[in-house]
Amino acid sequence: MSSGFWAVVPAAGIGERMQSDRPKQYLQLEDKLVIEHTLQRLASHPEIKGIVIAIAQEDEWWPTVSVVVSCPLYVVHGGEQRSHSVLNALDKLSTLAADDTWVLVHDAARPCLRQEDIDRLLSALSNHDVGGLLGLPVNDTVKRTSNDDVIMETIERRNLWRASTPQMFRLVILKSALQASREQNITVTDEASAIEFVGLEPVMVEGHADNIKITVSTDLALAQLFMQQQRGEG
Repeated sequence: MSSGFWAVVPAAGIGERMQSDRPKQYLQLEDKLVIEHTLQRLASHPEIKGIVIAIAQEDEWWPTVSVVVSCPLYVVHGGEQRSHSVLNALDKLSTLAADDTWVLVHDAARPCLRQEDIDRLLSALSNHDVGGLLGLPVNDTVKRTSNDDVIMETIERRNLWRASTPQMFRLVILKSALQASREQNITVTDEASAIEFVGLEPVMVEGHADNIKITVSTDLALAQLFMQQQRGEG
């Protein structure tokens, strides 16, 4: 079994906020689908040995995708929640890779991931005991409101971060943490939350602001702009 670095892509969500006729990962972005951009960004990094993608069991769109990537790509069925999809992918990966393999879990709808940001993760975390994730420091003033939108307080933004992906942890550690949270009926919205639940301390690694997640329709135009800018930088 190999160790090194693998990617896991949970792609079983339906993206209700997009209000589209298909999940957001299957929307067109320039000359490819969002999911094709995402997978190719991951696969093109020389350290990524392979990818496991988790899709919805009744996904009618995936069979129409003809993505070409430069590393092995395995497909599993996802679950009701993101954590279930990641766990299913990790179960598959456990048959392919060693327990100490680093796993980079990346959102299917983040097609603008820079190779430089993957480099940052690998450089910062490869020798770390726990792992961590990409993120951005919070620069805006943050308010907490009541249920009827009345401002209750202003939050000190120092040391606040917006979590992003990839989130990078050892296979055995991440799988154990997700299983533990599931057994305790704890809802975790990202992999770092599961790692925190079992008492470990992930590290934040600052990434680029253009690593956006496609969530609403205007994000597609923004992603296209970012891709054009990235090509210009190259």
